[in-house]
Amino acid sequence: MKRFKTIVRVLALVLAGSFLHYVLPQHDIVQVSQAEPRRTDFGSFNRWFYAQADSGSAEMENRDIFYIFTEKKETFLFGFVPRDSMEVMVYRNEDTGWIWPPYFKFDSSNLHGQATTQARKEPDSEGGNWAVITHYGWRIPFLSIFPNAVDIKPVEGPDVRIIPWFNIFFFIFLMVAILFVRAAWRQFRERSVDPLLDAAGHQIDEVQADVAERKGRFSRWLGTWRDKNKNRPIE
Repeated sequence: MKRFKTIVRVLALVLAGSFLHYVLPQHDIVQVSQAEPRRTDFGSFNRWFYAQADSGSAEMENRDIFYIFTEKKETFLFGFVPRDSMEVMVYRNEDTGWIWPPYFKFDSSNLHGQATTQARKEPDSEGGNWAVITHYGWRIPFLSIFPNAVDIKPVEGPDVRIIPWFNIFFFIFLMVAILFVRAAWRQFRERSVDPLLDAAGHQIDEVQADVAERKGRFSRWLGTWRDKNKNRPIE
């Protein structure tokens, strides 16, 4: 039972971590090479990773979606970045509307214009015009799933340090909320749950004692009948 509880807790942590990794904003320093709309077909699974009908898109088998094509420095294990290694990264550009996740993005057309302008800029002395793309989501090529870009800002170069302030404050708030809920639950348990459990335990003990006493009386009563039968003369 203890091992089963450990497995359940690990699975819950993995699911919660994956969920937060998907919805929280991430930042990539990239070179924008192209931005254009493309007709996109949806499958039964990857449809869940695109905008829904109530965010401004009609519910259909395919539709035009803005895409941003970029290149960024390829990151290997433990964050190691080779000097001249680049990888292609593609982002979709869709409004999120009022639904989940709550980015309240309604300016996909404006963002497409910014990405197009960024792609047309002349390369600098380091070989490219760099920008920071803020996005959420994952890139899963074999399922045609793309992260959704929510913002794009030009930067001086690929070595600019980006501090994820929102994520920092979010996790601080999350830890404070968890500690608050834990303290509130302990207080509620001490005031309400534990007294009820103690009262129920006392009632169970009393019932068991009463049952034992009745059983003892019944046994003694049977014993008196046995004694009477033993002392009765045989005719």
